[in-house]
Amino acid sequence: MRKFHSLTRRIEGWGRRYQNLRWFPFSKETETSKNTTGDPILKGDRSNLESTDVPKRVSRCDRCQTSRTRQAQSPVMFVLAVVSLTSVVGHRFYNQPQLAVGTQAPETIRAPGDAKVEDTKTTEANREAARKALFPILKLDTEVSANVDRELEKILSEIEKLRETAGSFPFLDPEIISLPSQRYLRDSEEWEWRTILVALEQETSEQLSVAELSFSQPDVEKKQGASLLTPALQQAVAELQAYRQATSPEEFNDLLIEISRARQGYTQALSLISEVTGDKFGKEYGVTLLDLREETWQETKQGIRSAKARILTQGIPPGLPDYLLQEAISIQLESFVPALTEPLAQDILLKVLSAKANLVEDQEQTKRRAEQAAENADIEFAEVSKGEIIVKLGEEITQEDFVLLDHFGLSRRGINWTGLFGSAVVCGGAVGIFWLVKRRVSPRLRRRDHILLLLMSLTSPLLAVFGVPYNNLPAIGLLVGSFYGSTLGVTLVSLVTGLVGFGSVGVSAIALSWEYLIAGVAGGTLAAVMAARMRSRDELALLGGAVGLTQGGVNLLVNLIISANAGTIWYAILPEAVVFGLSGLAWTVVALGISPYLERLFDLVTPIRLAELSNPNRPLLKRLATEAPGTFQHTMFVASLAEAAARELHCNVELVRAGTLYHDIGKMHDPLAFIENQMGGPNKHDEINDPWLSAEIIKKHVSEGLIMAKKYGLPKAVRDFIPEHQAKLLISYFYFQAKQQASQRKGRPVLECDFRYDGPIPQSKETGIVMLADACEAALRSLTDATPETALNTVSKIFKSRWQDGQLEDSGLKLEELKTIAEVFVRVWQQYNHKRIAYPKAALEPQQASK
Repeated sequence: MRKFHSLTRRIEGWGRRYQNLRWFPFSKETETSKNTTGDPILKGDRSNLESTDVPKRVSRCDRCQTSRTRQAQSPVMFVLAVVSLTSVVGHRFYNQPQLAVGTQAPETIRAPGDAKVEDTKTTEANREAARKALFPILKLDTEVSANVDRELEKILSEIEKLRETAGSFPFLDPEIISLPSQRYLRDSEEWEWRTILVALEQETSEQLSVAELSFSQPDVEKKQGASLLTPALQQAVAELQAYRQATSPEEFNDLLIEISRARQGYTQALSLISEVTGDKFGKEYGVTLLDLREETWQETKQGIRSAKARILTQGIPPGLPDYLLQEAISIQLESFVPALTEPLAQDILLKVLSAKANLVEDQEQTKRRAEQAAENADIEFAEVSKGEIIVKLGEEITQEDFVLLDHFGLSRRGINWTGLFGSAVVCGGAVGIFWLVKRRVSPRLRRRDHILLLLMSLTSPLLAVFGVPYNNLPAIGLLVGSFYGSTLGVTLVSLVTGLVGFGSVGVSAIALSWEYLIAGVAGGTLAAVMAARMRSRDELALLGGAVGLTQGGVNLLVNLIISANAGTIWYAILPEAVVFGLSGLAWTVVALGISPYLERLFDLVTPIRLAELSNPNRPLLKRLATEAPGTFQHTMFVASLAEAAARELHCNVELVRAGTLYHDIGKMHDPLAFIENQMGGPNKHDEINDPWLSAEIIKKHVSEGLIMAKKYGLPKAVRDFIPEHQAKLLISYFYFQAKQQASQRKGRPVLECDFRYDGPIPQSKETGIVMLADACEAALRSLTDATPETALNTVSKIFKSRWQDGQLEDSGLKLEELKTIAEVFVRVWQQYNHKRIAYPKAALEPQQASK
């Protein structure tokens, strides 16, 4: 029996050496020496690892089998994806007629019977033409009319104030001074008025004393000779001289004062009129406006209001040119205002009515009338008698011919294999592109992940098939970006958009609307890029609002670019953009609603779910802190080490933290079996004194942890940390204890497999980091006064042992990364192990009160 066990161990040793030669990256002596001479992690003698006292490396048969299984699954999933997508994208090729419109008849075809068939395509075209031919039904916008009323009344009110400032006209009795002379005296320039005063002074200088004004005598004398030649000036001087002769000096002085006041008010009003009505208006109509008699102005003002009311009642359509509006104003004013003030009234109305369209489309009435017009459109029928020729040999088949052929089943419908093959090629190319991207960014997707991605890819083409205009690209981007990262999310959104555009040809005009697709892909891309960065569902809700704004804005922008009629943009395009933006928001709400169910159903993890699982108030973590406090403290320190290393290597920090917090929950099944929970009490394993049983108890924390994790619904990505952090490590303490007992007394053979964990070894960088952190935690805690170099040497030895034992071969960690991890671990240890100042004993003793 003893010889049999010896032979078995030799065979196992040969097998392990064969596996080492085949798989170990440093199996050749030259490579071993090359990589171990300067690297502290791999420094050491390889022969020591093959001695009888050191356990051999683990076998990779299981891992090879797993890899072959994944490779076998890839072609199956690829074919399934291509077939599924082709069945949806290429749906229009399933029942296509060979004798379609525009093809030539291969033979003369006669009608097998009488028929009168409605030509639904032509009828629908007639109905659509009737809808488009209908002019929009307009209605008055009372708010615009009210704004025009307020603006007009404001202008008229300011003109009234200006006329009050200028004073009424005539300001004197026309029997004393004629109207032309009054207008001249008020409107004349200052130097002309001074000339008149000088002319009057030449006869009676003493009478001018009451009307003294500041003027320069030399300036007046310069212009006097020329000014007196003006008939208006001569007429005014003559009338003033006549009045002076007919009345007393006091009354004449009062007259001059009245004229001066009228001039001052007129000058002030004339300077303000441009500010109120505009420079151009003030220059053209300022004098006329202020010279109007009061009754003429009141008539003009009332006429302006009446003409405005009529124009607004009739309505101003959008985009009405100014020259047409001016013609309408002129026609309305003819019967309301005097001819003298008609140009003035026209400019006032044009000023307040320009670009003030008060007719807007009544969408409900327009839609109802359009449907009525469509119902009244002519229904087209194709008629034929039995034996009558439908189409002759070589003739091109028309729409009417096709209707009859299809009615009699003569259009030769069937599968268009060419078109279907083309669809398969397009879908295969899209799937191939996605596969290439997936292999680079996320090669470890499971079968259920592929199924979920395929299902989400099928939803948008299916919506297009049924003519739903509001694609769900935002939901796809948000879900895929949240589950698998932004790169896969953007890739899938882009590829699905292309497939929708290809598959929607011939389905419906709505599904082919490129502005809808462009806006949808913009919203989906934004959702995919940002979803992976969100850390709470509140942030995802805000992202939904941003997606809606993006979709609506892009839709509006595209429509503005392609729109031909700028006058109707805001009435036709803006509501559509708002609705499309709301659809983007609605799809994100749907994605948020189904996300928790998909996470459970497909066993997915998102940053948000990982953050929720890392909450220390979770029931399982609270139990761990209460039932196994030593393990909980060990877990927290391991989490600090692993998080820092994961952040340095740009790994999934949230996953590392959550996985580390739960990696030792299985120790709750027997907390006192682990040294960190014994709190200085008796060691349970000393009482057992059976290394095989002790090893089973230690290994059981992995199996019990998996059971507990499944019971509490932890996702598989988090559950993987429980077995992989121990990999297939040897429980060396009890292994060597068993060998020592076996050497002292012959008994049960010591098999290495009895003292190794069941694995698997780490399958990702994240679980590999946690395995290294778990191994280094106790060693680093035991170093109190050690230097950083000593700590780095200790960590490097542990890393070397794990590497040479083959525990990191499937983790994806490289030697350069192991060096980085070791440095990070030592840095974190230094932060925890900083020196503290010891308090003097005197400071800790109570002080006696001074006497």
